[in-house]
Amino acid sequence: MTAGLVAIFVSAFLVNNFTLSYFLGLCPFFGVSGRLETAFRLGIANTFVLLITSLATWLLNTFVLVHAPYLALIAYILVIASTVQFVEMVIKKTLPALFRALGIYLPLITTNCAILGLALFQTSRNYGLLEGLVFALGAGAGLTLALVLMAGLREEAELSDVPALLRGTAMSFLIAGVLSLAFMGFAGLFGGG
Repeated sequence: MTAGLVAIFVSAFLVNNFTLSYFLGLCPFFGVSGRLETAFRLGIANTFVLLITSLATWLLNTFVLVHAPYLALIAYILVIASTVQFVEMVIKKTLPALFRALGIYLPLITTNCAILGLALFQTSRNYGLLEGLVFALGAGAGLTLALVLMAGLREEAELSDVPALLRGTAMSFLIAGVLSLAFMGFAGLFGGG
């Protein structure tokens, strides 16, 4: 069982990275990845929301949606929106500087398709509670890794002599493309999924 959990984690973290392989969660990936510290903290907030969503998805699928699977999408969206509101209130109260730094991107976790993707993937793969939580942790770690890599490379690009034509958005897209290509190298690890 432990090998299976490791495979689920590594698959979500590297092989099938939500951002760099599935292209989910691109809004925070491009929007908040300008500074390393902000990117890391948003990654942690996303990981927390992913873990709560995974737990709620398992509870909903096991106890609530047994005879009404057609309500799953609506239930997942309600859980995600509620969790993000909770995270937003906690960050606003405990870390006001981070709350200001994240700006509009914190409430946008609600519309982050990586969060909804987790619930749908977990359901379609029939993960139990433990597998779902490991999957969420791997997906959150992978999203955090993608955000931190992008932020670090963007900070380095600011200090480099980059031609004017490539500065800004063009450089961000080039970096994202190269990162995605690099993550394709993990495709054979653990059978790809």
